Parts: sequence; structure tokens; C-alpha cells
Amino acid sequence: MLFKPLIGAELSGSVGGITASHNRGGAYFRSRVVPTDPASPQQVAVRDAMAQLAARWTTALTAAEREAWDTYAFNVPLLNRLGESINVTGLNMYQRSNVPRLQNALPRVDAAPTSFNLGDFTAPAIASFTAPAALSLTFEATDDWVGEDDSAMLLYGSRDTSPSINFFQGPYRAYATQLVGEVAVPPTSPFAGVNPFQVTVGNKVFVKATVSRADGRLSAVTRLQAIAV
Repeated sequence: MLFKPLIGAELSGSVGGITASHNRGGAYFRSRVVPTDPASPQQVAVRDAMAQLAARWTTALTAAEREAWDTYAFNVPLLNRLGESINVTGLNMYQRSNVPRLQNALPRVDAAPTSFNLGDFTAPAIASFTAPAALSLTFEATDDWVGEDDSAMLLYGSRDTSPSINFFQGPYRAYATQLVGEVAVPPTSPFAGVNPFQVTVGNKVFVKATVSRADGRLSAVTRLQAIAV
């Protein structure tokens, strides 16, 4: 359970049969519900990738490579669910960087980044979303990742929701086609993609975007939303 140990401060997680959560109205407690595990192909693929990388960490990476990931993780904090800055382990960062790359058929990166940042990028924008699944996305063509081989903007789409919903946690599913950077022929804006779920006219769709750089840096997530027309 994550918490700030002050009455009235932020709480997140579960203890015993109680779960702390929050919404627009503020923090609240509810009874803990044990989630089901549908073991979808996407979930299984992520678990397999995590296990593969954990095994590789101990059997294939050298001591120097593991130490470099520890150094990168120490110098590049992440945000937890409460928005607090934390440091994860080198293994955690190695998996964080590489699971999305394996999901999207990008080369695995065993050498830790030497630039101590997440490789932030200019947030894209949804130009239009046409039912049932046609996305038009604009992005900044001068960002470094665009002209870099083995970099990519990774896109994940949601099922449709009520137009009144303004926050969506998931699940998301990866787009079949991603925006892959290239030195020779960089991608051009706008990008035309097909959402992994079909959406009904008038309903809202959420898209999250993150950029994986060639050196393994994985940016923070940018979340977008649009009404299907």
C-alpha cells in the first residue's frame, strides 16, 4: 500500500479488506475487490517479456551492463501513483525500457542509456478520430526520435467510453502499426492509424503515446482523447 502517513493526505492501494482510491470528488475508501485474471494474449505476452528479460538480466548481461542500468535508474527517478518521485532498481528500469520494445518488434537494448533522462518528446495531438477506428494523429516532425533509427512513438488505444468520461486508466491495446523513426526516410505528420478497438460515433476514445528511443530511454506517457465522428 502506498500512503502519506498524515490524516487527510493522499492514499493509494489496499490493506486488509480496504482499498484507498480517489476521483474528482477527492479521496475515499471502498471494499477491496480481487480482480479477475482473463489472461488475454496481450497480458500473457507482457508477462512472457518480463520473465524473458529477468532471466536475461542474470544470465546474459555482464556485471558492467547491470551496473550501468543501476546507475541509470539511480539518476532517472520515476513517478509513482501518488505523483511522488521514486527510484527503481536497474532490473526494473531494464524491463521498463525493453518490454514495450519487445511488444512492438523493436530491437532489445542491453546497454543502459548514458543520457540521464527519459527522452521526453513533444506531445502529439489527435486531429480526428473517424468511426469505427480511423485515427489521424499530428506530431512534431523535428523531434529527435523522428530521424533516429530504431526509435518509435508507441501508441495504445482504448475501447470506446461514454463522452462524459474524462479519465481512463485502461485497459489499452497497442496499435498494430507504430510510428517508427528512421534516418533515411523519417515519418511525416499526420499519421494515419487504426485503433485496436472499434468505436461508435459520438463515443469517446482514449489514446496514450510514449516514445522509445534507440538507446533504450522510454518517455513518460502522454494521454489523448477524442470523440468519434
